[in-house]
Amino acid sequence: MDLRVAAYAVITDDDGRVLLARWTEGRRAAWTMPGGGLEAGEDPEDAARREVREETGYTVRLQELLGIHSRVIPTGRRTHKADAPLHTLRILYSAEVTGGTLQFEQDGSTDMAGWFTLDEVAKLQRVKLVDIALRMAEVI
Repeated sequence: MDLRVAAYAVITDDDGRVLLARWTEGRRAAWTMPGGGLEAGEDPEDAARREVREETGYTVRLQELLGIHSRVIPTGRRTHKADAPLHTLRILYSAEVTGGTLQFEQDGSTDMAGWFTLDEVAKLQRVKLVDIALRMAEVI
């Protein structure tokens, strides 16, 4: 079984909007929480900050650990051909923007980012992690 550990941030603004990034490596493009996989030896908090900066252009301050979500993706459901299931451990933090401007990632796993109201989020093509993270953050 393969293992992937990733860190994500739940970021809201004063208007109650949520920051999402559009993931393009899946079977179809879908919105997700900003974040991604840890590099070898990387601290999860550093990974969350780095990934948010890469995917959205913003620098953030992490506020609290919301939780860890564990999921096993069977071999046949993986987005890339694989010989084994994938166990994902997703570490979720709440965070606030401290600087930067909205920018889209170039040549990465996401191609755009944006702020969405909860009503808009409900209508988006999104990965399950969005709802999981928003529940953990008690946003929904």
